[in-house]
Amino acid sequence: MKEMYNNLSCTLYLISCLKMKIETSLTMPQLPEALSQAGLQFTVATEEDFDDIMAMSQDIYGGLDYLPTRYTNWLQETNRIVILARKQGKVIALESVCVIDDGETMLVEGLRVAPQERGKGVAGVLLRFCSELVKSKYPDVKVSRLTRDDQLGPKDFQKYRIITKQGILLVRFKAEDLKLRLSDLGLGEHIQSPLSTSFSNTPAVRLDHTAIHRLYLTSDLMQGVLPNSTIIQDWQPFKPLPSNMAILLKKDIDWMVDDVSNPTVASLCTFPIRVPIGDDWYYLNIDMFGKDLDLARQQILCHLQCHTTTLKGYVMCQMFVDPPLWKPMADFCTNTLRVELVKEYTEQCVVESDVV
Repeated sequence: MKEMYNNLSCTLYLISCLKMKIETSLTMPQLPEALSQAGLQFTVATEEDFDDIMAMSQDIYGGLDYLPTRYTNWLQETNRIVILARKQGKVIALESVCVIDDGETMLVEGLRVAPQERGKGVAGVLLRFCSELVKSKYPDVKVSRLTRDDQLGPKDFQKYRIITKQGILLVRFKAEDLKLRLSDLGLGEHIQSPLSTSFSNTPAVRLDHTAIHRLYLTSDLMQGVLPNSTIIQDWQPFKPLPSNMAILLKKDIDWMVDDVSNPTVASLCTFPIRVPIGDDWYYLNIDMFGKDLDLARQQILCHLQCHTTTLKGYVMCQMFVDPPLWKPMADFCTNTLRVELVKEYTEQCVVESDVV
């Protein structure tokens, strides 16, 4: 036990420094017998592990894996821990944990296990190890949150509380074709900024940092718009707090509302990223909050127009909407925008459990 805590201290020091690779393996006490015999070791992820992780992650998320574009940034985030599980020196699993909400929430992300090791309990042991590591560095952590898109079962409801749900609408299109279609629909290129004198009557207003702070942090205007007072950005759930806003404002995100004085619908759109589904394939993520269908359509049109202007190639666009809006929004995408619906209705569920 003493050796374990010494190793944990060493790991935390190296995480804070972010300068060198862990040389000493970290082992969890009281592992399930099968895993103990399998000889799992835990190390902090480094840039040198990238190729091994990508090899383990082939074809994950149907070719929409976000990790290739985020991995290096993850290693540089001071509030994040990225841990690998190894078996006989080979990487077989990864888990990333980010501490948010003023240090009270442990956000679990990026879980992946090598195909040959799935179903053996590796993920649970790795998560337990990461939890202990986070608790030792962030003693104020109270809850663990994660976002799922699979069907929750009875065992899940015993472990987790549901924070909120969004409907997932996944479509694909060729950027050049959508640009022509948007032009046919008469969508202009001009989207007003909140500095305009007539923004109160516009369907989509792009927010600058000052307007974002005012709406999300210093007023109650967003309380009726955000699902259960949660900002969900590309699968990451945040409470509207200054520390979280500092994280979000470092990202390439377009923030929009329909009306800065009394918003009904708000949205966050990531800038397109390349994904390994194939050459010239991009991924676009749009998180939509609010229940007004017409205003939601208008903002989606504006985001698509903004982010397909310079693209050449194919786009997988994932939109997250209030569940009752999914069907009419899907009809709008297929019939009006003439893009392809990739899959039927699924849900994004933000869940949490107490950290003990």
